[in-house]
Amino acid sequence: METTQKQIVLGILAHVDSGKTTLSEAMLYRAGAIRKLGRVDHGDAFLDTDSLEKARGITIFSKQALLTAGNTAITLLDTPGHVDFSTETERTLQVLDYAVLVVSGTDGVQSHTETLWRLLRRYHVPTFVFVNKMDLPGMTREQLLTQLNHRLGEGFVDFGAEPAARNEALALCDEQLMEKMLDAGTLTDADIIPAVARRHVFPCWFGAALRLDGVDALLDGLDRYTRPAPALHAFGARVFKVSQDEQGTRLTWLRVTGGELKVKALLTGEADGEPWAEKANQLRLYSGAKYTLTEVIGPGQVCAVTGLTHAKPGIGLGAERDSDVPVLEPVLSYQVLLPEGADVHAALGKLHRLEEEEPQLHVVWNESLGEIHVQLMGEVQLEVLRSLLAERFGLEVSFGPGGILYKETITEPMEGVGHYEPLRHYAEVHLLLEPLPRGSGMQFAADCREEVLDKNWQRLVLTHLEEKQHLGVLTGAPLTDVKITLLTGKAHLKHTEGGDFRQATYRAVRQGLMLAKSQLLEPWYAFRLEVPVENIGRAMSDIQRMEGSFDPPESGAETATLTGFAPVSTMRSYPMEVVSYTRGRGHLSLTLDGYRPCHNAQQVIAESGYQPEHDLENPADSVFCAHGAGFVVPWSEVRSHMHVESGWGKAKPARPEVQAAPQRRAMAYRATLEEDAELLKIFERTYGPIKRDPLAAFRPVQKTERPDFAAEQWEIAPEYLLVDGYNIIFAWDELNALAKESLDTARHRLMDILCNYQGYQKCVLILVFDAYRVPGSPGAIEQYHNIHVVYTKEAETADMFIERVTHEIGKSRRVRVATSDGMEQVIILGHGALRVSARMFHEEVQNVEKQIRALVQGQI
Repeated sequence: METTQKQIVLGILAHVDSGKTTLSEAMLYRAGAIRKLGRVDHGDAFLDTDSLEKARGITIFSKQALLTAGNTAITLLDTPGHVDFSTETERTLQVLDYAVLVVSGTDGVQSHTETLWRLLRRYHVPTFVFVNKMDLPGMTREQLLTQLNHRLGEGFVDFGAEPAARNEALALCDEQLMEKMLDAGTLTDADIIPAVARRHVFPCWFGAALRLDGVDALLDGLDRYTRPAPALHAFGARVFKVSQDEQGTRLTWLRVTGGELKVKALLTGEADGEPWAEKANQLRLYSGAKYTLTEVIGPGQVCAVTGLTHAKPGIGLGAERDSDVPVLEPVLSYQVLLPEGADVHAALGKLHRLEEEEPQLHVVWNESLGEIHVQLMGEVQLEVLRSLLAERFGLEVSFGPGGILYKETITEPMEGVGHYEPLRHYAEVHLLLEPLPRGSGMQFAADCREEVLDKNWQRLVLTHLEEKQHLGVLTGAPLTDVKITLLTGKAHLKHTEGGDFRQATYRAVRQGLMLAKSQLLEPWYAFRLEVPVENIGRAMSDIQRMEGSFDPPESGAETATLTGFAPVSTMRSYPMEVVSYTRGRGHLSLTLDGYRPCHNAQQVIAESGYQPEHDLENPADSVFCAHGAGFVVPWSEVRSHMHVESGWGKAKPARPEVQAAPQRRAMAYRATLEEDAELLKIFERTYGPIKRDPLAAFRPVQKTERPDFAAEQWEIAPEYLLVDGYNIIFAWDELNALAKESLDTARHRLMDILCNYQGYQKCVLILVFDAYRVPGSPGAIEQYHNIHVVYTKEAETADMFIERVTHEIGKSRRVRVATSDGMEQVIILGHGALRVSARMFHEEVQNVEKQIRALVQGQI
């Protein structure tokens, strides 16, 4: 008995209705793997086993079959042909040794054929071509071969031609084949095999799968012109699919790339940041709906494993790396409408189970609205999802109107700064955001010296960048085509924790996006529209109306063809229009062609109503620490407070209108620090050194129960804030303007502002107004809502009162004084209080008001 010399995994791909499953059936029949030839239209195809597939006559789930061609054992993977299920096809591509691309002889190269070809090229899969339906009226072999070379690229050779003509065509495809032809005058199989593997040659056969024409020649070619993939010595495997059998057992499909996988072997990996270890309970070799159990799987074989609950499509096991992220993504979003009384969380769990099996299905839970949304490729997939939920879980659902999934990018480089420093935490991150070419996705890198930021912190920043889907600031859509590079950062020896860098990293991304120029992107279709000649004018007008573009029409005797591009949002309902106005004689092929600038961006942005500053899940502001407490700095002012310089701003400055304000604030902030230092020197020269622990402000407040000052008036609280009322009124422009008309109005306006501030900050707030010029004034202490208002006695100034209170309670309490009076600053420094200038206090109050607004809006 002759042993099998080689083992290959072969995928079959095609545009829908090209006869892909029929060819798979014919190959199995001619190879002796099945005894009866099934048919898709009869619902008895060997590989279309699911009831949904039989009902629709299309392949929805990739299937496996085993056959032998000559001396080659082939694991055949039949993939979905419909564009809605192309992500499943893409996952399967990453475990293939070779592929057979099926092209319809009546339709030629179609739009989805081109998409599949791009994927085959991306994953470097050597490809054979079978041109099907040659028994029906259509183009000749020569015309089809010319179209293949014109639409998909060069290298397509008719292997059914005479040997001399074939060898001459082969020599033009590959330099090494040309040298062989010149030396030997002919080519052998050993010469052709490497050229096919290098994707320099794409062997083509022409036939009719339904009649078994050309199938034997294809099988013979697969045996003669393929070679097994090199295997790793160590165990390695790649997961490409998850499904379940009729009993509900979870099946993890994988291809072994090296070593051996034995039954009951312990497999390990990581899911959602947590390690897992599970045993491979069964190794199933499927062929159609049936399977056999085996004890060991070797390199080049595909099997379904039971017992694994954490492995997901795309992960690598053992020595194998993870798969590339699929380039095909959902572009439509629908709300899931559950029946009356249904448990939304139970339904969410069922959808997540289907999400594991369907890589092109994304399930999104909107916490604030309590809604489930599904993101997918098209309406056929939507119908299949509805059927799966009803069939498997008995859950009858409907869907709301679909919406477009937009994306965002930036059009200029920008540095983003994030700082996170509440008390006893610290991290600062500087990131460079740069636009990338369309279709590049997100890329992350580090360009930071280790002496500036330790390598461990750098790796942590990159991990945080990769773990999150970053949102744009126009509509809150996912960010794409952006490279984010870590420029610099800073950690604290004692206070920095891992979560600090997560916060600083996320805030740096958002701060950079707020500063940069953003652009809204929308998905576009590549289309191919065939209509009767009399309808071509209507078709061209429609495409222009839909903001699309097209090449000059190709006209035949009866039909005309338009090829071009158009937004998904305008063209998604157009197929039904084509059927209507052409009375069923028109044909429209749509293939996703990536994302382009949105044609109606302003309208979409306005309708979204997204306000990035109110997105509490994605803050752009930073948190700094002063006087022992954290405070929020708006994103537009972060640069004036940051602790390190990346140098990027000097080499490539930000836009002047954005940069000027932070620079002015930074200068003012430095001036304030210099004033404090100068005031301290004056006091110490006059009265001697201050006997006060300089770190007291950064230590937790001791919660003593003794009253601090005027126990009958004041509550016990960890912090006191004394505000010099008239100094603040005349220092704040808006209050100063009010005071010119009515001092009483300005005074009450300040009181109302401070009530809101105290309610959020939870401090003891004492507002002091001068009354020393009021003859006979007895002074008064009043409770105004949640703050204390002091009117001083005759001959007592506000600063005298503040000095007295500070002297009394500053010994054991943290006291801050908001004022702009220079002399008073000297006095309060002497008593150990912390001075806050009128300008800085104004910014602090504005930050609090902003946070209150965000909190209120988040609860509406």
